Amino acid sequence: MSAVEAKLAELGLTLPEVVPPLAAYQPAVQSGVYVYTAGQLPMVEGKLPVTGKVGAEVTPEEAKELARTCALNALAAVKSVAGDLDRIARVVKVVGFVASASDFTGQPAVLNGASELLGQVLGDKGVHARSAVGVAVLPLDAPVEVEVQVELTGA
Repeated sequence: MSAVEAKLAELGLTLPEVVPPLAAYQPAVQSGVYVYTAGQLPMVEGKLPVTGKVGAEVTPEEAKELARTCALNALAAVKSVAGDLDRIARVVKVVGFVASASDFTGQPAVLNGASELLGQVLGDKGVHARSAVGVAVLPLDAPVEVEVQVELTGA
């Protein structure tokens, strides 16, 4: 078990299976020392636990937890191409999309779920740049979608 996966276990989390693509793309690709994930939905065992807009059908607190799940799914996607999460030198960038009710403006707080998980699991390597974007709708009516870019060590 890698040190990163041991930290996940310490937090009571297990790295899930990679979420299969919903269309014509790969869950993650490596280019040089970087791994780019596709947008990860908060799928749990192949299903979305909640659907709808944040600020309407979904509370900001629920959405923050869903963003955490997205980040966990992104780590699984990274592992699928990197082979070992201990190869992560740093998380470079996180981009998050929040399906938002028209008056909802708390996208950054929702995306803290993903950012905080990466920090808890990776420490200083998890500190990253980030964009939090409100959108009208996401695939499958998901409330949140997160993509991650990581830099790997050369080994």
